[in-house]
Amino acid sequence: MHKMIGFDVYGTLVDPVDMGQHLQELIGDKAQEFGQLWHDKKVEYAFRRGLMQQYEDFGVCTHQALQYCLSVFNVTLSARAQQELLAKFSQLTAFEDVIPGLALLRNQGHTLAAFSNGPEVAVRTLMQNSGVLPQLHDVISVDDIHTFKPDPAVYHYLMTRTQSEPHHCWMVSSNPWDVIGAKAAGLKTAWIQRDSKKVFDPWGIEPDLTVTNLIELSEQLYAIND
Repeated sequence: MHKMIGFDVYGTLVDPVDMGQHLQELIGDKAQEFGQLWHDKKVEYAFRRGLMQQYEDFGVCTHQALQYCLSVFNVTLSARAQQELLAKFSQLTAFEDVIPGLALLRNQGHTLAAFSNGPEVAVRTLMQNSGVLPQLHDVISVDDIHTFKPDPAVYHYLMTRTQSEPHHCWMVSSNPWDVIGAKAAGLKTAWIQRDSKKVFDPWGIEPDLTVTNLIELSEQLYAIND
């Protein structure tokens, strides 16, 4: 049975670690620590804005998280340098398994969409630059409804936008909180465990599938006939 599959973007389709080389030039040996804090803070800011119902798009969350990190690490960057650094997010590289994995899933007849907290234009540009866009049928953003994952409204919007039923609509993500959010909203889910040391949150809500990459996902979905 053909499925509608929504893919998280950052950490699932493209590698945010690519930012490390740019941060290294600015931060030096603190680049990895800076990058992790930046990632954690932008996600936290999205969560908080969603709960507060004080929406600003994910680009704002990312910029404000950068400013927070600059303060924590006592680094000064001009407004222009900050914008140049933020622009690098449109040039992240896809994981090696992504394009062949998506091609396999597409050939199986599934409908594929990038489904992100990021604004559609930014995500579409990233998907184009990384070579992923030709494998996708659509790019869908939470910006359309002005809230963030894991608000249930986000996952319901994915189903509404794609005219799909919960048992045929899948959310695929490397982020356990995203998988749990989608599962709680009634979708089928797959967790991409890209890091063998990463632990899934013990909430009693488990993914339908756990795989290490998209090629393995295509193999697992091929075996499912529901």
